[in-house]
Amino acid sequence: MELSVNAQAIAYLVSAILFILALKGLTHPASARRGNYYGMAGMAIAIAATLLGAEIKSYGFIIAGIAAGAVIGSLVAARIQMTAMPQLVAALHSFVGMAAVLVALGTFINRQSAGLLNPVLMGELSAGIIIGAITFSGSVIAFGKLQGIISGKPVIFKGQHLLNALIAIATIGFGIHFAMTESVTSLAMMTILAFVLGFTLIIPIGGADMPVIVSMLNSYSGWAAAATGFTLENNLLIIVGALVGFSGAILSLIMCRAMNRSIINVVFGGFGGGEGGGSSAAGEAAERGVKSAAVEDAIYWMEDANKVLIVPGYGMAVAQAQHALKELMDQLEARDVAVKFAIHPVAGRMPGHMNVLLAEADIPYDNVVEMDEINPEFATADVALIVGANDVVNPAAKDDPSSPIYGMPILEAGKARHVFVIKRSMRPGYSGVDNLLYYQDNCSLVFGDAKDVCESMVNVLKGAGH
Repeated sequence: MELSVNAQAIAYLVSAILFILALKGLTHPASARRGNYYGMAGMAIAIAATLLGAEIKSYGFIIAGIAAGAVIGSLVAARIQMTAMPQLVAALHSFVGMAAVLVALGTFINRQSAGLLNPVLMGELSAGIIIGAITFSGSVIAFGKLQGIISGKPVIFKGQHLLNALIAIATIGFGIHFAMTESVTSLAMMTILAFVLGFTLIIPIGGADMPVIVSMLNSYSGWAAAATGFTLENNLLIIVGALVGFSGAILSLIMCRAMNRSIINVVFGGFGGGEGGGSSAAGEAAERGVKSAAVEDAIYWMEDANKVLIVPGYGMAVAQAQHALKELMDQLEARDVAVKFAIHPVAGRMPGHMNVLLAEADIPYDNVVEMDEINPEFATADVALIVGANDVVNPAAKDDPSSPIYGMPILEAGKARHVFVIKRSMRPGYSGVDNLLYYQDNCSLVFGDAKDVCESMVNVLKGAGH
């Protein structure tokens, strides 16, 4: 069965509409599952329409590639932990980038031998290779930082911005020369410099900004896909690439606003992972000591509270404590305690990280509240329970001008009557900045694995109910 050009165009239009509906669904946790189904249906239609198109002459390599990819993808999906999702996303972005480079190179070789090259196509090839190469190497660096293979601290040196500018100018220059002359030398130089530029752009980015970088690389992968769509003259690929590119860029801007930072500073500033100022308030606070508490101490205040606000962070993801938190919420609500989860836009290692984990534990969406809406409630909360969060509750962002995170909006957990923080140790968060909250008079640290501590809290509450 072979689809006509018109039938294929209609199938692509239906796919594009489903992709738009998928993005719409993904804007809210309650509709995210439906959005995923729309996206899956759209992709299934797109693949079928492409395979049944007149341009497909042989299915051997296509079937082999799909089968190999399906096996590898299924194995990775079955084994991947939620804590590793951010680096998996970064790795997938790198695949898109490399695919764009390889498609452009293959198209150039095929069209050159057939004498079918033209200035417009050459420009598309240059754009696809540059964007794809930057996406690939930048995503590899992001993967390394998130996985811990590379230090999360920013790598900054004098003249870094000038070097990046010179590499970018040279890359574009070689791209223009390649488009005008079909020079293989210019092609090679353009490709190599684009790979280097992706590396030099991402290596100075520190830990606190990695969620924004993952989102930005998602945008880059979309533009790489769109460029590939132009190269292959595939309208759906252009549409999908543009959707991903724009949505990733918008999400990056939203996250930067949540951090009170310019996206230019994030990309070129090398923020996060530094040591902070020499005479910061954090250094002075450390001399006052930190109070620790037992599980029973925290439960004493929570079981008689009117309102408990829980702040999840990356430590919750590492310990897989979301299910224990659901049990804790159920036990507290059975005692007429109002329980809500406070979500910071950049908590975890990627956008929506905490929302996904809480949804996995069947925590109702109505109990999960974003930062701007929940912040006024901390002052009326009896207890704020912080589970593995660090930077997003650090008062240094408001009170310490010498801190690298100064100016970033935070969850104002310190305003609660009592604050309990579940932590393994006194190590700082991913940004490397000491947390002033730990030294407040109303704050105590409960040391231990987040899942073990939460399960102990549940057991204590169950025992108190008998």
